[in-house]
Amino acid sequence: MTSSDHLLDLIQNTPEIDLLLRSSFGFDIHRKHYGEGLRLASGAPMEVIAGESAGGAYFLCTEQNGRRPVVYASSEGEGGLLADDLGEALEIIIGLEWHDCLTFSGSGDVEVMQASTRHLERSRDKYNSDIDDEVAQVAAALSLRIVPVTDLVIRLHAAASKTEADYVVIDEDGQEFGPLFGEHVEPRHGGWR
Repeated sequence: MTSSDHLLDLIQNTPEIDLLLRSSFGFDIHRKHYGEGLRLASGAPMEVIAGESAGGAYFLCTEQNGRRPVVYASSEGEGGLLADDLGEALEIIIGLEWHDCLTFSGSGDVEVMQASTRHLERSRDKYNSDIDDEVAQVAAALSLRIVPVTDLVIRLHAAASKTEADYVVIDEDGQEFGPLFGEHVEPRHGGWR
C-alpha cells in the first residue's frame, strides 16, 4: 500500500478527521464528481481523490520515485501541481490558506505570497479561533508535520512553478487550464484589512 492509499484509508476510517478536513480545510473525499474528463497534457492519468465546496478537485498522478504527485484543478479553470505527494499536499492544505495565497501571488512572486499569507493567517484565525487545534488534531491523526507557514509558502511556490509542462490540466475539449498563480497582490476592493 502506498502512503497515499494509507492516508486516504485513515481519512475514510476516522470520521472526525474526515469531517475536519471537509469542513475546515476544503478537502472532501466524498466529493469526487468533479474532474471527470480532465487529464494532464503529458497524457499521464489522474485519479480524483477529493473535491471541495467551490467545485475544485484534487488528483493523484502516476507514481514517480515512490511518490504520487497531487494536482489541483479549480472549477474556474486554474490547475497545476500542488505537491509531490499526498502527505505534503495535506500539510499545505491544513497549514496554509493556500488557494488565496496563490490567488494573491503577483503572478508567482514568492515575496508577494509571503506577504499575502501574513494577511490571510490573521483572517483565518479571526474567523476560526479553533484552527490551530484543528490543524494539530489532523496532523496527529495522519502523522503529518506542522510546518512553519513561511516554509509551506516556499514549498507551494516550488510545486506550482513545476506545473509546466507535465502537470498542465486539460479539459475534455482539449482546453488548457490556466496557472494556479493569480496576478493580484491583494484584494481589489479595499485591499487587506
